[in-house]
Amino acid sequence: MFDNPKHVFWQAFLAAAIVFSFGIWMGFLLENYRTGLADIANSKMDLDLMDVKLQSDLYKNYNMNINCNLAVEENILFADKIFEEGKTMERDTKANTFTEDIIYQHKKLDLLRVIFWINSINIKQKCNSSYHNVVYFYQFVKPNTNKGAEQNIVSNVLSDLKQKYGNEIMLIPIAADNNITSLKFLADYYNITYLPTTLIDEKAKFEGIVNLEELERSIQ
Repeated sequence: MFDNPKHVFWQAFLAAAIVFSFGIWMGFLLENYRTGLADIANSKMDLDLMDVKLQSDLYKNYNMNINCNLAVEENILFADKIFEEGKTMERDTKANTFTEDIIYQHKKLDLLRVIFWINSINIKQKCNSSYHNVVYFYQFVKPNTNKGAEQNIVSNVLSDLKQKYGNEIMLIPIAADNNITSLKFLADYYNITYLPTTLIDEKAKFEGIVNLEELERSIQ
């Protein structure tokens, strides 16, 4: 029976159909899994956004004595948290094509970072803290090859700075080309006209490639 060409054909067809169906089923499960992870990450970001906005309202609108040790400690933890979330999102972005959903998610992350930056300024002023705000404005939406290489260099230098000084640095990377009105106001206020630009303590500004020694001099 197995020598019959007709039976061999149908057996091969059946085997191929089973393998194909299994592949479709596994792809469906994988896509559902990825969607579930994206929904969870999205919900966490929504909670973080509400939390940091409420913190901002407390620092700004309520005449209350805040616990500076607690405020600084929580601010450091939050900085590390959103920095790691940003690295995860950057990896996901590189692995996928740009979509409206990816841009929307990144806008939420940038809003989170902007509010965090404002909170960091307020805490530093209220508590006379000694940490340094290092804000890195960069191009997110389809930078060309040269721009991408330039930004990679700056990003690596800033990572070295953060690694060397740890909690003394609040490293806040923000995509400045994501069409966020509040960010446009801040960029205009600090005269951010070139990407990438690094702004330290709302005073020292470095456009384009910068080395570690230059950054260190600005925080000493």
